[in-house]
Amino acid sequence: MKLILVRHGESEANFENYWTGWLDVDLTAKGIEQAKNAGKKIKTAGLSIDVAYESVLKRSIKTAQMILQEADARFVSEYKTWRLNERHYGALVGKNKDLIRKDFGAEQVKKWRRGFDEVPPLVKDNQFDRRYADLDPRLIPKGESLRMTSQRVIPLWQDQIVPDLMAERTVLVCGHGNSLRVLVQYLEKIPTNQVDQIDIPNATPMVYTFDSHLEISQKEIL
Repeated sequence: MKLILVRHGESEANFENYWTGWLDVDLTAKGIEQAKNAGKKIKTAGLSIDVAYESVLKRSIKTAQMILQEADARFVSEYKTWRLNERHYGALVGKNKDLIRKDFGAEQVKKWRRGFDEVPPLVKDNQFDRRYADLDPRLIPKGESLRMTSQRVIPLWQDQIVPDLMAERTVLVCGHGNSLRVLVQYLEKIPTNQVDQIDIPNATPMVYTFDSHLEISQKEIL
């Protein structure tokens, strides 16, 4: 039973260094190449993807589709879910990280970025499009801590990804830095006070092999 976790390729926000969250930004040219290379690595490793999970943000969707194309798995079922969205950074979304660091200090910015329970300043109103129209408004945050992000990601793991793994499907999960960080923290049983040490590079496949009890028997970085 294999799980492949991949963060999207470099986005416009990564390049320009601003807080993204649920903002729907595109990949850069570099990000596109990173995504294609991730797919090639997966193919070279002899992995056959059976099903793919993506967020509803195009940087995740495009990365997943390029991976599937390069890995000869373009035909498999793809599931897009808000539960894999990046952490909602509240009122910080769209703000330059360096300028925020000058205004609030490096220590506070570090807490917002990597602290497990630190909630960013909340946005007053979300301006989202129809991709969230059918979602219960009570589920849509105005800012999230990593713990809150984990609380929406882990049900996806338990309810949908685990059954796929138990059916011996190789699962691709193409998410974001923080949605994958909390999943790695959960899978590897990493203490919450060490979550800031979990690094999720762009478009770098992490392959987990599980035994029949869903215990990790191997982890490989491609």
